[in-house]
Amino acid sequence: MSILSLAEFRAAIATRRRCAGLDLGEKTIGLALSDILLTVATPYGILDRGKFSTNAQELEGIATREGAGGYVIGLPLNMDGSAGPSAQSARAFARNLAAQSDLPILLWDERLSTAAVQRDMIAADVTRKRRAQSVDKAAAAYILQSALDAMRNLPPE
Repeated sequence: MSILSLAEFRAAIATRRRCAGLDLGEKTIGLALSDILLTVATPYGILDRGKFSTNAQELEGIATREGAGGYVIGLPLNMDGSAGPSAQSARAFARNLAAQSDLPILLWDERLSTAAVQRDMIAADVTRKRRAQSVDKAAAAYILQSALDAMRNLPPE
């Protein structure tokens, strides 16, 4: 498939299919899944970031098993909106995944997602160790929820 705009992505998601949200880190990939109504994002898990082909197979397996109909990949833009090395890496990951997957892909601005998640976890008095274990999948859910909210606010097709 290919990397789509928000409206194209919403139209490409099959009925009653989930979205998978990805937060691409240097060492891990945080995963989240939506419900089938594309309303709520929930943290799912973490993959160790390794060889792309291995990660792509793992993601496709999860997408098949969980009924995902598309990927929302966090795009870590700089605060001024420019694309640094992390954003270029996320775009390359998305392009490579699009070449191997039949599912639509949306790149979604993830500025401050990890900071927001960490702030919420600190406010909830989550220990530093527990935050380290779950921040990536929580950030993936934050990114996915933001995209789901934006899709809901699009005008009807």
